[in-house]
Amino acid sequence: MTAASVISRRSLFALGAGAALAASAPKAWAQAAAPAAPAGPFTLPKRAYEANALEPHIDAATMDIHYNRHHAAYVAALNAAAKDNGRIAKASVEALLAELNHLPESVRTVVRNNGGGHANHTMFWEVMGPNAGGAPSGEVAAAITRDLGGFDKFKADFEAAGLKVFGSGWIFVTVDKAGGLALLPQPNQDSPLMSGRKVLFGNDVWEHAYYLKYQNRRADYLKAWWNVVNWPKVEERYAAARAGKLAI
Repeated sequence: MTAASVISRRSLFALGAGAALAASAPKAWAQAAAPAAPAGPFTLPKRAYEANALEPHIDAATMDIHYNRHHAAYVAALNAAAKDNGRIAKASVEALLAELNHLPESVRTVVRNNGGGHANHTMFWEVMGPNAGGAPSGEVAAAITRDLGGFDKFKADFEAAGLKVFGSGWIFVTVDKAGGLALLPQPNQDSPLMSGRKVLFGNDVWEHAYYLKYQNRRADYLKAWWNVVNWPKVEERYAAARAGKLAI
């Protein structure tokens, strides 16, 4: 056997082994397959864009895991609870959160955590989009100037409030029926709907929302997030809130 043939066979073996390893290597997206959700009244909303559409600001793997694992788990838990409780099965998530303190104590925590998670994330996917960012215009811009000190001050205050959330939580902009805006940080998956407030938009500052790309640099994530805010959609939500038609 010649040296050339030995090298050739070794090369083929190496290529074959490499191909086998590549084929068997786990992929981030494959690991993020959605858990099977019990059938029920609550469903995972369809995003208007693909997982990679918000790159480079939010990476595809994070979006996929966030949507198909975390949000899907909240929906699954709500549907599981609805099987044993007709009141949960018959109510919308916004109604459940608004009436949280009137629910049986045995289901209150399940609804708070998973109903809040479902409502918060449904809003979250809606107010982001590709080719977005920039500054608001129209009525939202006027309201930010009137109530929150102008866009630059508002952004700085929003980021500062997001950084101050200890552990996991959200930073929201709430809106009342008259169109007044306010900043509201919340822990865990608590929703402003629990205190009778409507959400204009907000950002998720749980580590699962940013850790794969930004690690512990929450400040960098908060700054980058402005590049994916869908201001026309926020404007739609603002009009709906003023008309009393904004649900989640």
